[in-house]
Parts: sequence; structure tokens; C-alpha cells
Amino acid sequence: MTILITAPYNEAGRSELEACFGSVIYKVWKENGRAFNAAELNQLLDETQADALITEHDEVTEDVIRKHPHLQFIGVCRGTPSNVATKTAAELGIEVFHTPARNAQAVAELFVANIITFLRKTIPSMEWLKQRNWQKGAHASYLQFKGNELAGKTIGMVGFGAVGQRIATLTKAFPCAIKFYDPYQEASDPACEKTSLEAVFESSDIVSVHLPVNPSTIGMIDKKLIAKMKPDAIFVNTARASVVNREDLLEAIERNHIRGAILDVFDHEPPDAIDYRLIDHPNVLATPHTAGATDEVEDHHVSILNEKLLSWARLQPANSLHLSNL
Repeated sequence: MTILITAPYNEAGRSELEACFGSVIYKVWKENGRAFNAAELNQLLDETQADALITEHDEVTEDVIRKHPHLQFIGVCRGTPSNVATKTAAELGIEVFHTPARNAQAVAELFVANIITFLRKTIPSMEWLKQRNWQKGAHASYLQFKGNELAGKTIGMVGFGAVGQRIATLTKAFPCAIKFYDPYQEASDPACEKTSLEAVFESSDIVSVHLPVNPSTIGMIDKKLIAKMKPDAIFVNTARASVVNREDLLEAIERNHIRGAILDVFDHEPPDAIDYRLIDHPNVLATPHTAGATDEVEDHHVSILNEKLLSWARLQPANSLHLSNL
């Protein structure tokens, strides 16, 4: 079997795949400066005569899959395989694997870092200092930038998968109380309270969204829910922009109905004019979709995906895999 890998994949992971499956061709998208589009991916698959594909952000469209129905599997180095036409793959009997939780630690760490940065007014105080506002004998900075501690706050999470659970683990030590809404998860830790969606918004000092995108979640967070938040509560979204009605969130921020927001995702990337109204607001701490961007995440997705692929290989008859070393 020949595997085309366009995702960032460390040498140890590639060697492990070669030992099991045969041949690996490494054409990482980073060297292209962007993800491969459908036409480029079709060309790569044709040129390499690959029997399987491991991707990250490339456009694995219905056309790509139908032109390569012989693919044994498609590995997707993402929390969800949202860039892959999974229904077409299933129709053609092509296995699709992905890497949930690959960025859970990265997102959880940035959540903690940005919450503390927001609560302690770190960014405006840095700008104040750089602007030479510190006068001799004055206590203006101590008074103007006195913030709040994370300890003692209630963090409410909408969605309690890998990221939410990792945040809970990290923040319990401050300590913080944890509440969550997730119809598909139960509280494995008695310190985490499962509650209703409305109760998360009503009772939390920090409301953090950790939802996938599907027909039931698009626009799920709207004016009705945001209006239930405390006036000094902070809204956080490091998941997907489309699960939040941005106009409703913007209105709440501009009218000071909530303390502010920490946002890593936007309806349009690059942002449009409305997104920039959020980004530029003084009560918003915004980052450019980097919550999961660490070097370690790439090692995590290799470990997760290789474990799945090697387990799958052990369950398949040797002749169905066309393994060159068997």
C-alpha cells in the first residue's frame, strides 16, 4: 500500500506507517503555503498512485473521492473530518478516521491564559505602560487596572467533550466550580455539575462554548440565551463561530449587557466588517483562530491516528490491504 500524507506528520509516525503498510509519500501542505484544493489533490493522488490519504485541511471533496474510489482509507488530522465528503466515502466503502482531542490541551491552556489576561486587564495595562503614562508617585495603574482572580468563579460549558473536560481538570485547581450542558456526556467527576443549557447561562461567571457544527447547533447560541447571562459574565468561543448568532452577541457587548467576550473564531475568516466590530471592541479579547495551534498538536494527531490505523490494519485480511511487507 502507498499512503499519501499531506498533513504535518513527524518522522517517527511516518516510519511506523511504513513498517506496517509499505510506502509513504510525504507532501505536506505547509510547503504549498496553504491547503491543497480539490484539483491539486486530484493531481497528487494521480501522480503518486496512492492507495490511502492522510490529510489535514485539504479539500477532500466528493469529486476527489469519486475519482479515487480505490482508496483504502482517509485519515483526517482534525477534531472533526469537516473538510472531507464523508457521505461519499461511506457510499464507496472508504474508511474515514479522524483525531478527536488532538488539540484539547492546547485549547484548554489558551482558555486559561486568555481568561486570566482578560480578568487582570493585562493588555490595556501593557498599552498604558508603553504609552509612558506612568507618572512619579501616582497610583493610577493600581486603581485603573485592578482586575479579578479566576479562583472562585463558576465556569459553565456548552458541550463537554475532550476540550471542556480538559478545561475542567485545569481550572478545578484554582479552584473554579464547573457546570456543563451536554446531552451526550455524563459527569465522570462529581465536582462537575451537569445542568440545563439555560442554567449554564444564568449561573456562570464564564460561559464557554465547545460545540461541533451540525444542523442542530448552527445558531444555537442566540439572544434568548445570551440575555440570561450575568451583567459581569464573560462569553468565550474557541469552537466554531457558526454556533453563535454573532449579531446577538455583538448587541450584548455593545450595549454592555455582559462584561465582554473572548473569541478565537469568526463567521468569516478573514473577518468581514461585522466581525471586526467584535474584534475591535475594547471588551473583546480576540485571537486569529489559534487556540489549537501548537507544535505539540501535530505530534498528538500522529499518535492518535497511528493508533487507529494500526489497530484497523490488524483487523483486516492481509490481501485486502495489499501490504507490501506481508
